[in-house]
Amino acid sequence: MPLRSTTQAREPERLGQIKLLSGKIIEERRKHVRMTQSQLAAKVGIGVRWLREIESGNPKSTIENHFRCAFALGMAASHLIFPLIFMENDMKFPLQLLLDDPDALEKRCIQCVRDYYMEAIARQFRPNGESGDPLTAA
Repeated sequence: MPLRSTTQAREPERLGQIKLLSGKIIEERRKHVRMTQSQLAAKVGIGVRWLREIESGNPKSTIENHFRCAFALGMAASHLIFPLIFMENDMKFPLQLLLDDPDALEKRCIQCVRDYYMEAIARQFRPNGESGDPLTAA
């Protein structure tokens, strides 16, 4: 039971950190694509005042609105997911990862997950003790 209560206590703090980081990333991307707050707010269907709250990382902003802003800027969900995974593992997230080339990072992560699961499936069909490496199997 203590693990659960500790996790629940950390969730608001973690979500607040994610919203703060997401707001910064959204603001940076908006400026990078030379879009005004008014333009982005109109595209997302929210008020400029609320967009300012999102960009400032207001904890009352919803994750859904963060995603909507990100999608309107051509960003993927990874701008929230990757930092959350790092935080779940008590690691500091390097913001530069998302500012450089998030598409390449996403593709690499997908390939890694695919390869991991393909190997796990292949292991199920190998005789016991066989490594699966053609060089060591000979």
